[in-house]
Amino acid sequence: MAVFEKFIERELTGPVELCTADGQFNEEATGWSRTPLHTANLSGRYPRKKRWEYWCVTSPTHLFSATIAHLDYAAQAIVYVMDFERKRFHEAVSIAPLGRGCSVSDHESTFESRAMQLSFRQTGASTELHIARAKIGGTTLDARFDIQHPLSQESCNVVIPWSPKQFVYTSKHACLPAQGEVGFGPASIEFDSGNSFACLDRVRGIWPYKTAWQWGAGSGVEDGRTVGLNLGGSWTDGTSATENAFTVNGRLTKVSEDLVWEYDKRDYTQPWTIRTPISDQVRLTFTPFYERVSKSNMLVVASNMHQMFGYFSGTVKTDDDDVIEIARLLGWVENHRVRW
Repeated sequence: MAVFEKFIERELTGPVELCTADGQFNEEATGWSRTPLHTANLSGRYPRKKRWEYWCVTSPTHLFSATIAHLDYAAQAIVYVMDFERKRFHEAVSIAPLGRGCSVSDHESTFESRAMQLSFRQTGASTELHIARAKIGGTTLDARFDIQHPLSQESCNVVIPWSPKQFVYTSKHACLPAQGEVGFGPASIEFDSGNSFACLDRVRGIWPYKTAWQWGAGSGVEDGRTVGLNLGGSWTDGTSATENAFTVNGRLTKVSEDLVWEYDKRDYTQPWTIRTPISDQVRLTFTPFYERVSKSNMLVVASNMHQMFGYFSGTVKTDDDDVIEIARLLGWVENHRVRW
């Protein structure tokens, strides 16, 4: 059980269902765990159910991401790849009205349209990502990755309980060993197993119509230790739960304080600071080197996101009071507002 002054988060140690048999929120699901223990048995509540799988794989030179999202009334697939040295970014998006051709589950998620085909399949302790026919301009992108889930690697799995009618289960995994290849036109981009890491953002929930959040994540090796970050803001504030955590050599430290995010909304390329407001458990600066902007406005449905790629520096403190120095940890932060 993680304790911070008056703030207590309950650590779960056994399987639990997110909803009761009649589709209502199961209060026993409130809490967090070091391994995925929740069964996200969502039903009804159309069109408020939101389910997605976001994967991002990084190497010292490149980043690749693929997302399958089902929003109840539509589904969306997003694929992008970035070359850090050349600052070249390429993205493809496909939308499926009513979610046709899309299926999202914990062990297999698929999306198929004329524009692209995605498959995320977990078997045992590994996940295979397969992306085919993703059209970017006049070029086609294909990718295949093998991602490992070591038994010793802990993750942050938490339920955010806004109310009995609005609640979210999220499962965040960082520093997963990965290897794969992205074919983009005549080019082939290799992600080697020795220096590539994957991040999974898995979300299942009943969301409010308007939502805003900050999110940051990163994976890498610092002073001979693997370090993974998952940092959130705004959307969990005041709920007595957070998605904030970090891993050091696979061991998770849960951060129970709501984080303070400081950044320039007029210029997101300036450094960001992320910190715990009372303790010194998180003291980080994020320095961006590239900005991804994604905006859409269809009146009833809208999205405005600024996602920054860059490096974390600073310190985090483990449950054992071990201060971890972070000099240059690759990752990203984002500020996102949606009506959905």
